[in-house]
Amino acid sequence: MCDTLVALGNSTKDGSVIFGKNSDRPWDEVQLITYSPRLKHSRGEEVKCTYISIPQVSETFAIILSQPWWMWGAEMGTNEYGVVIGNEAVYTHEPLRNKGLLGMDLLRLGLERGKTAVEAMEVIIDLLEEYSQGGGCAYNDLSWMYHNSFIIADPKQAYVLETADEWWIVEKVKTVRSISNGLTIRGKGDRRKNGIIQHAIEQEHCKNEETFDFAITFSGSPVSTVPSLYSRGGKSTILLNNSIGKATPSLMMEFLREHEAGICMHGGFESTGSQVSHLRSGKKSIHWFTGTTIPCISIYKPYIFPIEGQKYYNPGPYQTVNSDWFWCKHTKSKPVNQKIEMNDIENSIISRVDDLLAQEDNIKEDKLIKNIKNLNLEAWNKSYQIIN
Repeated sequence: MCDTLVALGNSTKDGSVIFGKNSDRPWDEVQLITYSPRLKHSRGEEVKCTYISIPQVSETFAIILSQPWWMWGAEMGTNEYGVVIGNEAVYTHEPLRNKGLLGMDLLRLGLERGKTAVEAMEVIIDLLEEYSQGGGCAYNDLSWMYHNSFIIADPKQAYVLETADEWWIVEKVKTVRSISNGLTIRGKGDRRKNGIIQHAIEQEHCKNEETFDFAITFSGSPVSTVPSLYSRGGKSTILLNNSIGKATPSLMMEFLREHEAGICMHGGFESTGSQVSHLRSGKKSIHWFTGTTIPCISIYKPYIFPIEGQKYYNPGPYQTVNSDWFWCKHTKSKPVNQKIEMNDIENSIISRVDDLLAQEDNIKEDKLIKNIKNLNLEAWNKSYQIIN
């Protein structure tokens, strides 16, 4: 259960690419903001993912993730090159595997190995075909399994990649796009795995090439061409379409706090983490993470690469939950009564980030980085004050 949104430069107020995601997971599953620097690796080294190990590459890029505490992979994140990825659980006709790479593992691997959205997408496709996707997707619940869809973006472009077991299809985003928990790519997409149409015919998912429509063929469900105000996928589509030419990071945050259709999810499943990324071509990108559950009672905190000096945890997986983690304290306190105070704090942080970016051509890059880092720490410190 998640929602991932993106608006390209032809649809935003300042010509940047803006990405957003809410990660909807079991309400008590801790999600940490973690950081791994750029690393070099030895020949023959392997990387132990959540359930399987695969060969490591010679170098992995610096990444910041919103990561469920128990897994190697992540729900969303970005790398030092401004590539961002969010994934969604989807359900298809194809069989589920007990062992393989989680969709969250594929997401992290794409960020660690791809300098552009296209490179990250190719990494995910290659690893999906070689190692498959599979395994339990919740802590101590191996029965919860699903296939994955992704939005993969960088400061210039974005792609939707949807999968059904080993089968995959790609759509290049043209203006705005969102994905939720169902297949969305219609027809034959812009790219697809060789043999996918023949496979669908052989499995009697469709009658012939002319009737192949990926979303319908592989889910078996009708797909409305009119987005609904009352479904998360429909609502996010409507919000994005209505924002064309006006989209900003703060507007994307507003979308992720939407309650009519439940994009900001409460209950047994909750929005346990949220990310908004302001991807700027040729300039430093700014990434906003809550690091807490439920965006409507959270403060988005700004991050900028290099990440050192900002607040983060070491990357997982962890063996146990630490009750001193801020996520746990925030979840326990549920600071609903401090909404106005939190909004004021966040608006002040956003305003000062915007002021810095407006002056960017007249200040040195290291000063910009230092100021964003200070604002990151201020946002965290004020978040601690609210729950204490």
